[in-house]
Amino acid sequence: MLEIAGVCAAYGEARVLNEVSMRVREGEIVALLGRNGMGKTSLVRAVMGLGSPRVTAGSIKLDDTQLVGLRPNRIANRRIGYVPQGRRLFASLTVLEHLQMLDRGRTGAWSVRRVFEAFPRLAERQGHRGNQLSGGERQMLAIGRALMTGPRIVLMDEPTEGLAPVMVEAVEAILGTLRQEGLGVLLVEQNLYSALAVADRVCIFETGRVVWEGTPDELKARQDVLERFLGIH
Repeated sequence: MLEIAGVCAAYGEARVLNEVSMRVREGEIVALLGRNGMGKTSLVRAVMGLGSPRVTAGSIKLDDTQLVGLRPNRIANRRIGYVPQGRRLFASLTVLEHLQMLDRGRTGAWSVRRVFEAFPRLAERQGHRGNQLSGGERQMLAIGRALMTGPRIVLMDEPTEGLAPVMVEAVEAILGTLRQEGLGVLLVEQNLYSALAVADRVCIFETGRVVWEGTPDELKARQDVLERFLGIH
């Protein structure tokens, strides 16, 4: 589905991605782990074509479509959903308005009703504006907004950041649903235990490179990798 091959990218003259290669298949959750500043968010931004960082080499393909060089709206129209770090909601729009502006009536797409079924709290708060929501509610809405685009693959950047345990469980549950429905997920996550609970494969980043790749069980068995790259003792 999503194939990243030899991607290099830079902010100005500062290279942040160094020949990154990985794949995300249908119905697969791939977690990107690593300390802060190692290039995880930069990779997601490069996939979405956000212009910063600038891709200087390599290929990013969804099936046979080359994404490098396309504008972000055209990439999104290829059915790639994006849940950015920090949620990035509109303060003046209500929960319902956030979802309705992406309701294009696609066959098989997530509807407003289905988002409310997945996140009942959003249904209760549908008349509240973006700046009136709690952190957990904002994250639910950011995920629901991405699903309203009818994606085949979803990029999630730190979806459990700052959330209470009960909200982390809600995010993990929706990730399980997406896998069951055949969606691919590229998940940037600092919460190691949450990532290992949901991921099929794990890629660890260090200074803009993938330095280790394997299954969650394989990673759990590699204390040396956990200590060296994630600081887990």
